[in-house]
Amino acid sequence: MTAAALIADIGGTNTRLALAHGRELDVASIKRFRNADFANFEAVVAAYLPQVGTPAIDGACVAAAGPVVDGVAELTNIDWTLDIPTITRAAGTSHVALLNDLQAPGHAIGHIAPEGLVPVIPAAQPAAPEATALVVNVGTGFNAVPVHATPAGRFVPPSESGHVNLPIRTEADLRLSHYVDDSHGFPAVEEVLSGRGLENVYHWHCAETGAAPELRGSDIIAAAEGGTSPQAVAAVQTFLRFLGTVSGNLALEHLPFGGVFLVGGVAVGLERLLGTGAFAEGFRDKGRFAGFMGDFSVTLVRDDRAPLIGCANHLHELHTA
Repeated sequence: MTAAALIADIGGTNTRLALAHGRELDVASIKRFRNADFANFEAVVAAYLPQVGTPAIDGACVAAAGPVVDGVAELTNIDWTLDIPTITRAAGTSHVALLNDLQAPGHAIGHIAPEGLVPVIPAAQPAAPEATALVVNVGTGFNAVPVHATPAGRFVPPSESGHVNLPIRTEADLRLSHYVDDSHGFPAVEEVLSGRGLENVYHWHCAETGAAPELRGSDIIAAAEGGTSPQAVAAVQTFLRFLGTVSGNLALEHLPFGGVFLVGGVAVGLERLLGTGAFAEGFRDKGRFAGFMGDFSVTLVRDDRAPLIGCANHLHELHTA
């Protein structure tokens, strides 16, 4: 078997491993492992490689759920040490890279098959090939990163965009801000725009109307789609408007003429509702810059392999630089 790159996407609960040849991800090689079943990352790799024929490994790139500082990942919900020496030992190669789990999809932009992309808002003009893009993650948490093309290769800087203050436009927004502030100590964007954030918004709408909160997680989205709960419908519309507002704010900060790309489980779960108007209204609600917002397209990334695709592309770029 020819040499391959080892690609990993480490979440709080599961780790996905795959092989790649150059930029090409070997889709058939993707396997998922429960983190709780293994003492460390090296043990996961040791279990994985025999399942794919024990290939020679000539490089490795890992995306980790948590901030990466000076080559060390602070993993969320798992007591593993993950750094460059650990990856080197596990993969048996010195050609390694470590990204956080949002930088990885940034490196996938432009390399995802069209069937994995869902247009949400078109741009007034086609994007230039090397234009800056913006990746916005809505899942267990919220974060966003710009994606820059540079002469030295693609640059995707880390960020903690979910922990800035929630933007306030109306009296109702202020009441919601006070609600999540009272419940969680700080009215951060992530307290509204995340999995738990959707539940927070739903509970707030229930409190506003005197209804008993009976739904959780994806059930809120399902009830909003079916129109079976006025509170769920209102919660999803509020969520989408805030998502549009925050994404639009970030677009003005980073000028992503290459497009805004929504990733993450909550964003994908809202696919059928993203086009209902609230998201686009929030995105374009920028006063005299409302027209300028038409220069930014918005696309939903439906392909959950984006972190793996991004790792493969980042590693290939490092090897060919």
